[in-house]
Amino acid sequence: MDVTSYVLLSHEQALRRRMDIVSNNMANLSTAGFKREDPLFHEYVEKSGGPDAATRTTSMVLDYGTVHDTSAGTFQVTDNPLDVMIEGPGYLSVQTPDGGTAYTRAGYLKVEQDGSLTNAAGMRVLGERGRPITVPPEQASRLTIGDDGTIRGPDGDIGRIAVTVFDNEGSVDPRGDGTFTGTGGRELTAEQTKLRSGGIEGSNVQPIVETTNMVAILRAYQSSMRMAETLGDMRKSAIDKLGRFG
Repeated sequence: MDVTSYVLLSHEQALRRRMDIVSNNMANLSTAGFKREDPLFHEYVEKSGGPDAATRTTSMVLDYGTVHDTSAGTFQVTDNPLDVMIEGPGYLSVQTPDGGTAYTRAGYLKVEQDGSLTNAAGMRVLGERGRPITVPPEQASRLTIGDDGTIRGPDGDIGRIAVTVFDNEGSVDPRGDGTFTGTGGRELTAEQTKLRSGGIEGSNVQPIVETTNMVAILRAYQSSMRMAETLGDMRKSAIDKLGRFG
């Protein structure tokens, strides 16, 4: 396989990766708190052979990962006083089944029979300094959540939902269940926290944009395939002529 074929193959692999990511974005159009992703590619430069190898290079595409779009989704009213949306950057902290910590923007919250405040997946919501929040069962149906994340019942404050931000969003990776893993996060103070109750944050995926991206990727892939076919025809023609000359 010559250098041109390697470059075309590199391009087609990058297009396939882009299509996978766009398809995943579309599949999560209705997922609460989902952040659309974009592929991240780096240029890989390979030196060519020959007497002028020091000056001749070939550029190919290297799949470097993905980056998620941190722009906010729209507020979707649920009329559930426990549902919240984070206004601004940050994530709700939840406790994973193995005792670790994960982060989410999906604000579907509920109180379990034992009084634990959990998300839709049953993971316990963490309050200040990483402590799980427990609600007295008799107050579970009469709770409100303030703008600063403070949970209040008929008898007073119960706890405050923690919001964690990451200065480097590149350290935040999706887990695949509506939650993220991350390192280097810091907890916001009550003054820095801004929650909106009575609804959740919708996905920030824009279907028209993603559909346009799909069409552009398909056309680019078709162009690459046509170029590969043209190069193949040129090789066949050259071999044919050389065979007749011999």
